[in-house]
Amino acid sequence: MNARIAAVLVLLLVVLGGGALLVRQQGAAQKPAASGTLGQPLLKGLKAADVASIVIREPKATLTIARKGEQWSIVERGGYPADFDKVREFVLKALELKIGQTEPLGEKDRARLQLDASGTSVEFMSADGKPLARYIAGRKYFKTEPEKPETARGDGRFILLPGDEKNVVIVSDPLAQASTKSADWVARAGFAAEGVKLLDYRPVSGEGWKIERSGDNADWKLSPIRPGEILEVTRANAASYSLNNIELADVAAKDVKSDDSGLDKPVTLVATTFDGLTYTIRLGKLLGDNYYAQVGVEGEPKPQGKDAEDRLKKLGERLPRERALADQVVLIAKSKFADILKPRADLLERKDAKK
Repeated sequence: MNARIAAVLVLLLVVLGGGALLVRQQGAAQKPAASGTLGQPLLKGLKAADVASIVIREPKATLTIARKGEQWSIVERGGYPADFDKVREFVLKALELKIGQTEPLGEKDRARLQLDASGTSVEFMSADGKPLARYIAGRKYFKTEPEKPETARGDGRFILLPGDEKNVVIVSDPLAQASTKSADWVARAGFAAEGVKLLDYRPVSGEGWKIERSGDNADWKLSPIRPGEILEVTRANAASYSLNNIELADVAAKDVKSDDSGLDKPVTLVATTFDGLTYTIRLGKLLGDNYYAQVGVEGEPKPQGKDAEDRLKKLGERLPRERALADQVVLIAKSKFADILKPRADLLERKDAKK
């Protein structure tokens, strides 16, 4: 290799090296300004102890969850208790949210990703009503687009932060509970009519029935009883035991009208327990798979037997919550009453079942 060729090669290497450096510098200059925030907290400075209320807004609904002492309640449901564990989880999850991928956001993208008025606004407020943190949750983020994105869980969520409207952030949580559906937040503990000794079913029309027993191990008796009829014991047990633990599906809005709920002409169930309590359950129309319902509890607990003291203590703990249901219209799954809402004839032994 002569000196001239060697000099040309050296010059070429210098040029190529400089070009590579230029490309690397240009690439660095084109990175989003927010790239340095990767892995940083989404809601900087937010502290769980400072959160006194959470306001969630969707295009056609608002839900406010407020704290009073250690109790959380749903303002739009007349102050009905919210599930403490769900609220706690939601707040802690907000503190743990980290900034993932960040991309520039155009006006058309904002609508497409539901980061405009069609999105879900989540705001954390202090006790004096001052905003602590806020974000808008848009569409769910998918690493691979599923066949039915509406029902798929999602791998994350597109997020817009106030003051940074030109960038969209992706977090790795789909934030499924960022919803104004009260059913996602209510405390579901309902009532427990345990040890039923009398159950009275009064339909809106047609013949009702009543079953009664004198003790836990005594036989059920059906009234009115007719010659030749025999009560099917397993069906009577199923009807009474179905009231042992009733959970709520939701709480209706305070302004629901009685004719809309069907509670102006309800089915009525009356269950009297061996502990001296009487539960009156009024069932209205169905909303989806749930009955509109009202629940009243009367009487003072007077348990008997060797475990009377323990039962009295447990009843004393839950009765205030059960009695408070009288002020609400609640929603209860229709499946809970499948063994009660039956014609009288369905409680009887079938003649062809005898040998």
